[in-house]
Amino acid sequence: MRIINTEAVVPVIRDLAIKACYELDDNVIDAYRKALKKEESPYSRDTLQLLIQNAEYAKKEQIAVCHDTGTAVVMMEIGQEVAWEGKSLIDQINEGIRQGYRDGYLRKSIVRDPLDRVNTNDNTPAVIHTEIVEGDKVHITVMPKGGGSENMGSFTTLVPGEGIEGVKKFVLDSVKYAGGKTCPPIIVGVGVGGTMDYCTFIAKKALLRPIGQRHPKALYAKLEEELIEEINKMGIGTLGMGGTVTALDVHIEYYPCHITALPVAVNLQCHSSRHASAVI
Repeated sequence: MRIINTEAVVPVIRDLAIKACYELDDNVIDAYRKALKKEESPYSRDTLQLLIQNAEYAKKEQIAVCHDTGTAVVMMEIGQEVAWEGKSLIDQINEGIRQGYRDGYLRKSIVRDPLDRVNTNDNTPAVIHTEIVEGDKVHITVMPKGGGSENMGSFTTLVPGEGIEGVKKFVLDSVKYAGGKTCPPIIVGVGVGGTMDYCTFIAKKALLRPIGQRHPKALYAKLEEELIEEINKMGIGTLGMGGTVTALDVHIEYYPCHITALPVAVNLQCHSSRHASAVI
């Protein structure tokens, strides 16, 4: 058994929050460049070029790549051979976010209550997801999730008989309804199966898969490719300005579900696909 004091997560999460907001990874920038080669609209081409320049400048100058530094989503895969000591793990995660958003001069966007709308002024609390995995390590990912793209997420439970075509229709309808409000080019995360809560979680987790990496199961890989093709025919384009590239990729994750249900969730990621990870 490996014992970790919860204080160890504070500086890690602080640094990840800043890094995620300052630096888009090479996978995302490469996807921009590939989109630039495919894009036919001069307006969207110019805008894609600006997005590339913006990302490069933000990384060089160590400033936020986007003013909306989002809800701090923290995902932790915790090895089953890890035991925690010290203060509350949840409190220490939030302390890391608090320090990161303060020290990184990142916008604080969280209100303490959905109805009274008073800002917490430190971007806490984070939205925290934990999973128990094998081993004695802790894998931490901080994923700042902007309001525009998150607001356009959707969920439904289809009748099982609607099958693949029903899933495709729901995803395409969701993207079409979102239009330019998600700040395209987007990544489309799709969850299929599980329960209502778990389906939406795996849709968000799907956004962390590298752009261009297909699902290992052929059925879902084929569905991803079909959805990419159909979405990019919609003509929404970069920032909704029209064009041939609306989505950089579609990622689907699935989970077993009840015989009576076919849950489907769509979680959309804006062009600023921000996340940073570390292992302790």
